[in-house]
Amino acid sequence: MPNVVEVKVGLHCVDCIKKILKAIKKIEDIETYDVDTQLNKVIITGNVNTEQVIKVLQKIGKSASAWEPEARSG
Repeated sequence: MPNVVEVKVGLHCVDCIKKILKAIKKIEDIETYDVDTQLNKVIITGNVNTEQVIKVLQKIGKSASAWEPEARSG
């Protein structure tokens, strides 16, 4: 069963997004990927883990971290 990896990364401009997508596409064993520019979030499904994705993004000079869900008060 594939993993779902969610990573927070700065998606500031079209060029940043293109660079990130190009790097993600090179990761082996990914099935799907999605970019949420509003949340600065990349979601990848496949035989990958969070550390792999973060390393790939760091190689292209992007600061990336594991997605932390917002704490809801109430």
